[in-house]
Amino acid sequence: MIASVERSQVSGEVSVPPSKSYTHRAITISALGPGGSVKRPLLSADTRATIRAAEAFGAEIAIEGETLAVAGVGGGPKTPENVIDVENSGTTLRIMAAVAALTDGAVLTGDASIRRRPNGPLLRSLGDLGAEAFSIRKNDCAPLVVRGRIKGGRTVLDGSVSSQFLSALLISCPLAEEDSEIEIKGELKSRPYAEITLEMLEEAGAVIETDFQRFSLRGGQSYDLGGYTVPGDFSSASYLLAAAAVTGSRLTVRGLRPSNQGDSAIVSILQEMGAKISWDRSEGVLEIEGRDLSGVEVDASLTPDLVPTIAVLGAVAEGRTVVRNAEHVRHKETDRLRAMAVELSKMGAKISERPDGLVIEGGGLRGARVNGHHDHRIVMAMTVAGLVAGDTMVETAEAVSVSYPGFFEEMARIGATVEVGGE
Repeated sequence: MIASVERSQVSGEVSVPPSKSYTHRAITISALGPGGSVKRPLLSADTRATIRAAEAFGAEIAIEGETLAVAGVGGGPKTPENVIDVENSGTTLRIMAAVAALTDGAVLTGDASIRRRPNGPLLRSLGDLGAEAFSIRKNDCAPLVVRGRIKGGRTVLDGSVSSQFLSALLISCPLAEEDSEIEIKGELKSRPYAEITLEMLEEAGAVIETDFQRFSLRGGQSYDLGGYTVPGDFSSASYLLAAAAVTGSRLTVRGLRPSNQGDSAIVSILQEMGAKISWDRSEGVLEIEGRDLSGVEVDASLTPDLVPTIAVLGAVAEGRTVVRNAEHVRHKETDRLRAMAVELSKMGAKISERPDGLVIEGGGLRGARVNGHHDHRIVMAMTVAGLVAGDTMVETAEAVSVSYPGFFEEMARIGATVEVGGE
């Protein structure tokens, strides 16, 4: 599909969708325990993939209005009867590969993008802990085969590619028979996502000791998350906030309470660039007023999903914006550094790509036909760019279903001139 975007402003109030990251983990942890309820989950293509995978391992999950009713497996997931297809969800692939190592085994695959994303560190760690885990094509990419069960032990995990590998092990290792120790090699990228995992595991009753270089996990534990309410998603909120910031608009955004989400940094980034923001943290209500923006330098090591949003903000702002420590962004649904450099250049942005980031000389954008690279975050970021440039068409617009299925409808409701149609 194609999204057609014209120059426009936004106004009024909008509620952010629930967090994708928290929803993935809530489903999995509930499914591995006795069960419970996940309230206000995000129901998107990615999280539905996690629901189907959890069901393949023996959980029963029913959608009841704005709640998921989960009947869990009580720490004993069953061996799936068929291949698990995670579609476009890298989080589902990594977490469920580790869950598979609590069974006699499974085969996991996904779409073309998933079959290009690396999983070597996770496969090697599962092997260290007693399972057999490998890539059918011997390239560390899906399809993945996991055979046998992790027993426990010690592993060294490369932290430079994705924190999803660590989150997967943190979820599975406490359910192994023996104790486990995970040592992180190098810098742990996207650490806030691991912090989310730890937060939720501890809420479910797990005991994990860590200084974020070593993680000690006692074996033979169990989970009980009970009734869990998913917080709002700062990653999705970044497009709404950026839309107001780049168009000089006023917008009230609801559902943003403080959490371990690294992408909450979008608030301070926008303030540093010049947007006026007031945030009632206890009520979760944030008001933003767009003003003239200035370039900033951003370390994206902890906030990889903000990179497309920041790139658009930088293209509109005056002066130079530098994004650094973002090499891990190349291993997402697409190479997001390359994609943003290519697509914003089509709109007249002066943007150059570095091995670990982007340099953007701001000053304005013009309308163009751009490609969303089948990546939900690229599509939404380029839609925000279109609000400033006008006369913009964003291809592969359907990709927003991965994390924000109602994105275009919500944008139109708050005043954006955007239409979605055929090719």
